[in-house]
Amino acid sequence: MNESTRKTAVVSNDELEKQRRFMHKVSAVITAGYSEKPKACVITYGCQQNVADSEKIKGMLELMGYDFTDNRLEAKLIIFNTCAVREHAEDRVFGNVGSLKSYKRENPDIIIALCGCMMQQKHIADKIKRSYPFVDLVFGTHVIHCLPELLYRALTGRKRIFEIPDMDGAIAEGVPVKRDNDKKAWLPIMYGCNNFCSYCIVPYVRGRERSREKADIINEFKELVSQGYKEITLLGQNVNSYGKDLIPQVSFSQLLRELNSLDGDFRIRFMTSHPKDCTKELIETMASCDKVAQHLHLPFQSGSNRVLKAMNRHYTREQYLELINYAKELMGDELSITSDIIVGFPGETYDEFRETLSLVEEVKATSLFTFIYSPRKGTPAAEMDDPVSSEEKSRWFKELTDLQEKISAQQMALHKGKTFKCYVYGKGRLADNYVAARNDGNLIIEFEGDESLIGTFQNIKVIEPLTFVMRGEIVKEKNYEY
Repeated sequence: MNESTRKTAVVSNDELEKQRRFMHKVSAVITAGYSEKPKACVITYGCQQNVADSEKIKGMLELMGYDFTDNRLEAKLIIFNTCAVREHAEDRVFGNVGSLKSYKRENPDIIIALCGCMMQQKHIADKIKRSYPFVDLVFGTHVIHCLPELLYRALTGRKRIFEIPDMDGAIAEGVPVKRDNDKKAWLPIMYGCNNFCSYCIVPYVRGRERSREKADIINEFKELVSQGYKEITLLGQNVNSYGKDLIPQVSFSQLLRELNSLDGDFRIRFMTSHPKDCTKELIETMASCDKVAQHLHLPFQSGSNRVLKAMNRHYTREQYLELINYAKELMGDELSITSDIIVGFPGETYDEFRETLSLVEEVKATSLFTFIYSPRKGTPAAEMDDPVSSEEKSRWFKELTDLQEKISAQQMALHKGKTFKCYVYGKGRLADNYVAARNDGNLIIEFEGDESLIGTFQNIKVIEPLTFVMRGEIVKEKNYEY
């Protein structure tokens, strides 16, 4: 990689080679120190990007000689990969880490580590340093590729390690990955965010937007296809901004078209999109590319223009609807729309909340991810007046979820009798002999079938639409709606 051809910093080959040397050093330490392979427990909170980061952590740990367990009380190394988006996630981390105090006292040789978005916040790292003295290692979002060196220091030294550099981040290519699923894969195409929505901590903990080189993405995508992965999800805090920091610039639509043209039987998904950067070109690309799922996750957060402005979202309700209507015009019933909504943003009135309800009725999303506003220290919204009580916000929240439940049921009912090409991803929940699949629009259809079907595409006819899942049956003919 020639660093002069891009605006974003790239981790040097010398640094990556240094980390590979530390992998060998860690391997030597644990080989000498344990009679059998030590186990690591990696606990992940938050978004799909955190899941992808944990897969890199496990990839490095595997090469260093660790096995894995989901039982933290069996582990010699426990890593919490944390999320800072909402207070509830932070509280869970503190509670789960605190519960290990006695385990650490009884087993002083174990290493307890914390990483991820929470740790990139100074006040959180200071709290860990002050109140959780049994935590050995804390590192931020920008130095995941340095785990071998940090772990070696933790294993061989006596001092606690806090590695949380204040930087915008860099791209580290070639970090090994141990994927959690052998049929579907997460593929990060960019990191960070430049949007600074007034309620969101992500730009502060993930740094500025930085895109991977198109060639690196395509090579990894080809490798995944050759390994048999059928569903590949492109990840970024705002995938619509992909390529703006590359020289020459590359648009997200261009990337999708090139990936779509590759040989193989696979489906491309992506998340997350920001409405201010969602273009008609992207919608046209989705409509024309047969391997790109016609599922658009486009968070609108609020239906009130005043609230959207206070959120620093840089679009209006009308602009959002224009995009949605254009997408529906091109893709029709094939399109599945999902979105995010924040209830009770500081200063939001009930009348403004009702504007959100009316937008929900217009959009008719198949499902929504809904949240009551959670203040994040360091963001502008955390300093805003917030006169509405939590009890009132909870009533609004229920009003929203009740409405969306009705809309979801109506949207599901439209699919009765249709046949879809579906990717079978796991065991079903409706019955013991059912497996679960997703259609192009990311809707779940469960049907009676053998687990040998997991990891394949099948044609499934919808027999009974339910609220959030559909019951179906497998069919042999190849004609399907989408």
